[in-house]
Amino acid sequence: MNIMAIVMAAAVVAVVGIVVGFGLGIFGEAFKVEVDEKEQAVREELPGNNCGGCGFAGCDALAKAIAAGEAPVNACPVGGAPVAEKIAAIMGVNAGASVKKVAFVKCKGTCDKAKVQYEYSGIQDCRKAAVVPGSGPKACSYGCMGFGSCVKACQFDAIHVVDGIAVVDKEKCVACGACVAACPKALIELVPYEAKHLVQCNSHDKGKDVKAKCDVGCIGCTLCTKQCEFDAIHMDNNVAVIDYEKCTNCGKCAEKCPVKVIM
Repeated sequence: MNIMAIVMAAAVVAVVGIVVGFGLGIFGEAFKVEVDEKEQAVREELPGNNCGGCGFAGCDALAKAIAAGEAPVNACPVGGAPVAEKIAAIMGVNAGASVKKVAFVKCKGTCDKAKVQYEYSGIQDCRKAAVVPGSGPKACSYGCMGFGSCVKACQFDAIHVVDGIAVVDKEKCVACGACVAACPKALIELVPYEAKHLVQCNSHDKGKDVKAKCDVGCIGCTLCTKQCEFDAIHMDNNVAVIDYEKCTNCGKCAEKCPVKVIM
């Protein structure tokens, strides 16, 4: 075996290694991506659910937006006030007061209350059933179909179908908005956690037609609006709508409602 050949080969390998390492160092410095320390710190405080409830494409995108001043420090609905305070400290600002919200399903038409117009045996998915004649088997085309598209969308096990309609568990809901986006009938909205009185109907039919389809739908009688001393409830296209910023939870609207659609 030629010792000199071995020595030369080892020397060549060493030189090549040095040259490659030197080259990688130069290229690494030239193409180095600057890391925003604030963005990194904010990202570490975010929960990592990537639910999109903040309006951004995941926690990384939200962290970047907050660090750039393009999103408020309390933008994460999952983290809530505790996370907002930590991020505010990183950004050197005040977290600000934020109202805790939860999802609410605007329908009270359970199996024993809502009329059915035909027997449906198709795919158990609200978005697909919504395009069949009548927008699903229930006589009320505005009501919850109960096939659970919202349930599948929720990452927090906070919404389930009970007796034919979706029901939200307020204690589990983080107001991410996934169920809101999943409902093809726009039946779900985010409301203040502290709201005690809510209108459980979304029908825009007139009273006579509502009664023919559901025993507990809003009939547009306007009695609730006449009881409110705070101008917090109005009729909008034949259905009562509450302004939660004005509502004081006095309950007079619920007491006067003849069909008890206001909880």
